[in-house]
Amino acid sequence: MDTRAPEADRPVTELGEFLRSRRDRLTPEIAGIRSYGRRRVPGLRREELAQLAGVSATYLTRLEQGQSQNASDAVIDALARALQLDADERSHLFVLAHRTPAARPPEAEPEIAKSGAEQLLHAMGEVPAVLLGRFNDILAWNRAGHLLLAGHLDPDAPARLADRPNHIMMLFLDPHTRDLYVDWETEAEVAVASMRYAAATYADDRHLAELVGELSLKSPEFAFLWAGHSVRLCTSGTKRFRHPAVGELELDYEVLHLPEGNGQRILTHTARPGSPSHAALSLLAAAQAVP
Repeated sequence: MDTRAPEADRPVTELGEFLRSRRDRLTPEIAGIRSYGRRRVPGLRREELAQLAGVSATYLTRLEQGQSQNASDAVIDALARALQLDADERSHLFVLAHRTPAARPPEAEPEIAKSGAEQLLHAMGEVPAVLLGRFNDILAWNRAGHLLLAGHLDPDAPARLADRPNHIMMLFLDPHTRDLYVDWETEAEVAVASMRYAAATYADDRHLAELVGELSLKSPEFAFLWAGHSVRLCTSGTKRFRHPAVGELELDYEVLHLPEGNGQRILTHTARPGSPSHAALSLLAAAQAVP
């Protein structure tokens, strides 16, 4: 019988939390190792992951606690293989493992919409599009994007820092936005996983800390998803809307990351030509904002 106590509650870094969350989802059977006795921890034990990755349990503990800042690419790659990470998770792990902690959190500076990107939004005409900041602040939208996603808000709100909407805040805390998505649970999971992916690069950003703190306090659903450490680089897919003005729509979305690499990206929505959703979008483009 396994009589060892559960792993001690030692201080861990975000890297350690991510590694543990990935260990928790693996069983010995999935990992391809034999298990003996009664297990007191979910998923793989730290010692089992260390064995699979070819490192010592002591070294893995130091890595999780931020006491080792020089993990080689070979070690991180071995951990990624042992944990059976997908491409987005592997990329996230490398960022976490090679990040140099800042001496102090930098002052949060408001993001500014790139003028060329904003001009592109308005040139898209009937294609609903929004310009998102690195943590989902809505920096700009065209008229179609405003009518699709937030017709109940002032169309000039993104231009005013004090009133600037945040898409993930709206998703969890705004009843209109929750009702807008037919598959709200899926949308919420993808949004949080996408923000987790970006957060690894901007971990010392004060705005991120404030955003996560406020959402965690106000939304148990967000807190649960954030604690799960799921990560995903969201680039394309399909969303289903239940719009108050034009009814249900099924739209394809594309996320266009700006070449500057500053986290800003354009989110576009389109419908298949000739589909009911295409007709509904055309109707929406001619409509007034939802009161």
